[in-house]
Amino acid sequence: MRFRKDISAVAQQQLRRQLLDARASLSSAARDEAALQVGNHLLQLPELQQPCQIGSYFSVKAELPTHAINEQLMAHNHQLSLPILHPFRAGHLLFMQLNQTTKWTHNRFGIPEPELDVRHVTPLGHITILLVPLVGFDAHGNRMGMGGGFYDRTLSAWRQGRVNLMPIGLALDCQYVDELPVQPWDVPLQMVITPSKVWDFRA
Repeated sequence: MRFRKDISAVAQQQLRRQLLDARASLSSAARDEAALQVGNHLLQLPELQQPCQIGSYFSVKAELPTHAINEQLMAHNHQLSLPILHPFRAGHLLFMQLNQTTKWTHNRFGIPEPELDVRHVTPLGHITILLVPLVGFDAHGNRMGMGGGFYDRTLSAWRQGRVNLMPIGLALDCQYVDELPVQPWDVPLQMVITPSKVWDFRA
Protein backbone atom coordinates (compact mmCIF):
# COMPACT_ATOMS: atom_id res chain seq x y z
CA MET A 1 0.00 0.00 0.00
CA ARG A 2 1.12 3.57 -0.70
CA PHE A 3 -0.01 6.57 1.36
CA ARG A 4 0.43 10.26 0.64
CA LYS A 5 2.70 12.25 2.91
CA ASP A 6 0.15 15.04 3.23
CA ILE A 7 -2.79 12.97 4.46
CA SER A 8 -5.02 14.48 7.14
CA ALA A 9 -4.73 13.78 10.84
CA VAL A 10 -7.88 11.68 10.65
CA ALA A 11 -6.47 9.62 7.80
CA GLN A 12 -3.23 9.21 9.71
CA GLN A 13 -5.15 7.85 12.69
CA GLN A 14 -7.00 5.48 10.37
CA LEU A 15 -3.68 4.25 9.00
CA ARG A 16 -2.36 3.75 12.54
CA ARG A 17 -5.49 1.75 13.36
CA GLN A 18 -5.07 -0.41 10.25
CA LEU A 19 -1.47 -1.20 11.19
CA LEU A 20 -2.38 -1.94 14.81
CA ASP A 21 -5.15 -4.26 13.64
CA ALA A 22 -2.79 -6.02 11.23
CA ARG A 23 -0.32 -6.95 13.93
CA ALA A 24 -3.10 -7.83 16.39
CA SER A 25 -4.50 -10.30 13.85
CA LEU A 26 -1.41 -12.48 14.23
CA SER A 27 -1.45 -15.28 16.79
CA SER A 28 0.79 -15.17 19.85
CA ALA A 29 2.72 -18.13 18.45
CA ALA A 30 3.30 -16.29 15.17
CA ARG A 31 4.57 -13.20 17.00
CA ASP A 32 6.85 -15.33 19.19
CA GLU A 33 8.33 -17.01 16.11
CA ALA A 34 8.77 -13.59 14.48
CA ALA A 35 10.62 -12.34 17.57
CA LEU A 36 13.00 -15.30 17.40
CA GLN A 37 13.82 -14.48 13.78
CA VAL A 38 14.26 -10.77 14.53
CA GLY A 39 16.54 -11.59 17.46
CA ASN A 40 18.70 -13.80 15.26
CA HIS A 41 19.02 -11.03 12.65
CA LEU A 42 19.91 -8.56 15.38
CA LEU A 43 22.63 -10.71 16.89
CA GLN A 44 24.24 -11.18 13.47
CA LEU A 45 24.78 -7.44 12.96
CA PRO A 46 28.47 -6.42 12.91
CA GLU A 47 27.71 -3.77 15.53
CA LEU A 48 26.74 -6.48 18.05
CA GLN A 49 29.72 -8.78 17.68
CA GLN A 50 31.29 -7.22 20.76
CA PRO A 51 29.42 -6.62 24.03
CA CYS A 52 27.84 -3.17 24.04
CA GLN A 53 25.27 -1.05 25.84
CA ILE A 54 21.83 -1.54 24.27
CA GLY A 55 18.67 0.40 24.97
CA SER A 56 15.68 -1.89 24.50
CA TYR A 57 12.04 -1.81 25.63
CA PHE A 58 9.32 -3.90 27.23
CA SER A 59 6.80 -4.92 24.56
CA VAL A 60 3.08 -4.67 25.29
CA LYS A 61 -0.14 -5.87 23.68
CA ALA A 62 0.46 -7.11 20.11
CA GLU A 63 3.91 -5.56 19.65
CA LEU A 64 6.72 -7.79 18.47
CA PRO A 65 7.60 -9.61 21.74
CA THR A 66 10.90 -8.36 23.12
CA HIS A 67 11.22 -10.56 26.22
CA ALA A 68 13.08 -13.35 24.40
CA ILE A 69 15.12 -10.82 22.41
CA ASN A 70 16.20 -9.08 25.62
CA GLU A 71 17.15 -12.45 27.12
CA GLN A 72 19.17 -13.27 23.99
CA LEU A 73 21.03 -9.98 24.20
CA MET A 74 21.93 -10.41 27.85
CA ALA A 75 22.99 -14.02 27.20
CA HIS A 76 25.50 -12.62 24.69
CA ASN A 77 26.92 -10.31 27.39
CA HIS A 78 25.31 -7.11 26.14
CA GLN A 79 24.32 -4.63 28.83
CA LEU A 80 20.64 -3.80 28.63
CA SER A 81 18.81 -0.63 29.63
CA LEU A 82 15.04 -0.10 29.42
CA PRO A 83 13.11 3.18 29.35
CA ILE A 84 11.01 4.77 32.04
CA LEU A 85 8.92 7.91 31.78
CA HIS A 86 11.24 10.75 32.75
CA PRO A 87 10.31 11.98 36.24
CA PHE A 88 11.23 15.63 35.55
CA ARG A 89 10.96 16.16 31.78
CA ALA A 90 7.42 15.50 30.60
CA GLY A 91 7.25 13.55 27.35
CA HIS A 92 10.81 12.29 27.61
CA LEU A 93 12.35 8.92 28.46
CA LEU A 94 15.08 7.95 30.90
CA PHE A 95 16.93 4.64 30.59
CA MET A 96 17.66 2.31 33.51
CA GLN A 97 20.26 -0.46 33.31
CA LEU A 98 18.93 -3.88 34.21
CA ASN A 99 20.61 -6.13 36.76
CA GLN A 100 19.68 -9.07 38.97
CA THR A 101 18.18 -6.76 41.61
CA THR A 102 16.02 -4.66 39.26
CA LYS A 103 12.57 -4.00 40.70
CA TRP A 104 9.60 -3.38 38.44
CA THR A 105 6.61 -1.09 38.48
CA HIS A 106 3.98 0.12 35.99
CA ASN A 107 3.86 3.62 34.53
CA ARG A 108 0.70 5.64 33.95
CA PHE A 109 0.14 3.84 30.64
CA GLY A 110 0.22 0.47 32.37
CA ILE A 111 3.57 -0.43 30.79
CA PRO A 112 6.06 -2.31 33.01
CA GLU A 113 9.25 -0.37 33.66
CA PRO A 114 12.21 -0.59 36.05
CA GLU A 115 11.86 1.40 39.24
CA LEU A 116 13.74 4.68 39.20
CA ASP A 117 17.15 4.30 40.82
CA VAL A 118 19.69 7.06 40.16
CA ARG A 119 22.52 4.54 40.61
CA HIS A 120 21.41 2.68 37.49
CA VAL A 121 20.54 5.51 35.10
CA THR A 122 22.16 5.02 31.67
CA PRO A 123 22.85 8.36 29.93
CA LEU A 124 21.68 8.34 26.33
CA GLY A 125 25.24 9.09 25.25
CA HIS A 126 26.38 5.75 26.71
CA ILE A 127 23.95 3.72 24.59
CA THR A 128 25.41 2.19 21.43
CA ILE A 129 22.26 0.60 19.97
CA LEU A 130 18.75 1.88 20.68
CA LEU A 131 15.94 -0.55 19.84
CA VAL A 132 12.77 1.35 19.02
CA PRO A 133 9.14 0.15 18.99
CA LEU A 134 6.91 1.21 16.13
CA VAL A 135 3.45 0.91 14.67
CA GLY A 136 4.59 1.20 11.06
CA PHE A 137 7.61 2.02 8.91
CA ASP A 138 8.25 2.75 5.25
CA ALA A 139 10.88 2.28 2.55
CA HIS A 140 12.74 5.41 3.68
CA GLY A 141 13.09 4.50 7.35
CA ASN A 142 10.27 6.77 8.46
CA ARG A 143 8.55 5.53 11.59
CA MET A 144 4.99 5.78 12.85
CA GLY A 145 4.66 5.45 16.60
CA MET A 146 1.68 5.59 18.92
CA GLY A 147 1.55 9.37 18.64
CA GLY A 148 3.03 10.35 22.00
CA GLY A 149 6.34 11.55 20.55
CA PHE A 150 8.47 9.96 23.29
CA TYR A 151 10.97 8.37 20.92
CA ASP A 152 11.09 11.35 18.56
CA ARG A 153 12.07 13.52 21.54
CA THR A 154 14.58 10.91 22.70
CA LEU A 155 16.13 10.64 19.24
CA SER A 156 16.26 14.40 18.66
CA ALA A 157 19.61 14.54 20.50
CA TRP A 158 20.96 11.93 18.09
CA ARG A 159 19.52 13.73 15.07
CA GLN A 160 21.24 16.93 16.22
CA GLY A 161 24.56 15.10 16.57
CA ARG A 162 24.73 15.48 20.35
CA VAL A 163 24.88 11.72 20.99
CA ASN A 164 26.30 8.88 18.90
CA LEU A 165 24.04 5.85 18.78
CA MET A 166 22.30 3.62 16.23
CA PRO A 167 18.48 3.59 16.31
CA ILE A 168 17.01 0.30 15.11
CA GLY A 169 13.29 -0.34 14.79
CA LEU A 170 11.89 -3.80 15.53
CA ALA A 171 8.79 -4.79 13.59
CA LEU A 172 6.61 -7.48 12.15
CA ASP A 173 6.51 -7.77 8.35
CA CYS A 174 2.89 -6.57 8.29
CA GLN A 175 3.96 -3.20 9.72
CA TYR A 176 5.59 -2.09 6.46
CA VAL A 177 4.00 0.41 4.08
CA ASP A 178 5.55 2.00 0.98
CA GLU A 179 5.33 5.55 2.28
CA LEU A 180 4.28 7.12 5.58
CA PRO A 181 3.11 10.68 6.28
CA VAL A 182 6.02 12.63 7.75
CA GLN A 183 6.07 15.59 10.12
CA PRO A 184 9.08 17.91 10.71
CA TRP A 185 9.64 16.47 14.18
CA ASP A 186 9.62 12.83 13.04
CA VAL A 187 13.02 11.15 13.29
CA PRO A 188 13.74 8.41 10.72
CA LEU A 189 15.52 5.22 11.75
CA GLN A 190 18.84 3.95 10.47
CA MET A 191 17.60 0.37 10.36
CA VAL A 192 14.47 -1.70 10.83
CA ILE A 193 14.59 -5.44 11.44
CA THR A 194 11.63 -7.67 10.57
CA PRO A 195 11.47 -11.48 10.52
CA SER A 196 12.08 -11.59 6.77
CA LYS A 197 14.51 -8.72 6.22
CA VAL A 198 17.05 -6.29 7.64
CA TRP A 199 16.17 -2.88 6.24
CA ASP A 200 19.34 -0.75 6.25
CA PHE A 201 18.66 2.92 5.50
CA ARG A 202 22.19 4.23 6.10
CA ALA A 203 23.32 4.09 2.45
